[in-house]
Amino acid sequence: MVHVREMDGADIEAVSTIRVRGWQAAYAGIVPQTYLDAMTVEGDAGQRRQLFSQPRRKSRDLLALGDRGPVGWICFGPYRSEMSGLGRVGEVYALYVSPGLIGQGIGRRLLGEAHARMKSQGFESSALWVLCDNQRARRFYERAGYQADGATQDDVYDEITLTELRYQRVL
Repeated sequence: MVHVREMDGADIEAVSTIRVRGWQAAYAGIVPQTYLDAMTVEGDAGQRRQLFSQPRRKSRDLLALGDRGPVGWICFGPYRSEMSGLGRVGEVYALYVSPGLIGQGIGRRLLGEAHARMKSQGFESSALWVLCDNQRARRFYERAGYQADGATQDDVYDEITLTELRYQRVL
C-alpha cells in the first residue's frame, strides 16, 4: 500500500536518492554513461535544498511512501514557458520511482494525485517533456492519456545532444 503526501525538507535526501537512482536506471543507454556515473545523491540533495527553500517557489512536490519509506516522487507546477491559446497549462517537471518498484502503480498514483491537484488549482491541461529514446516513459505517459504534440527541444549531456518530446493531456 502506498500513501502520497506533500514532500517536506526532511525528505530531500530520500528524494535525491530516488531521483539519482531513477536517472541511472531509466537513462542507461540513452544519456552518456559518464554523465550518469557523475551523478551523486549528495550533489542532487544540495541542488534540491536550494530549490526547495526558494520563498516564491511555484512548484509542488509529492512523495509516495511505502512500508519502508519513500518510494517515489513527483514535481509539478505551472508550465515554464508560454503556450498561447491552450488555456492554463500545468507541467509535470519530474516523476521518478525507485527502480526496483517500477510497474507496481506508484508512478500512476503520483501522476493521478498531481493531476487532481493541478486541476484544483485551475489548470486545464498538463504538459511534460520526455526523452525521445525513453520508450518506457513514453508508453507510461501515453497510457495516462498524454499525446506527443509535435514540439521538441534538445538537451546536451556530456557534449551529446538528446531530443525531448513534449506531451500534453487535458485534465
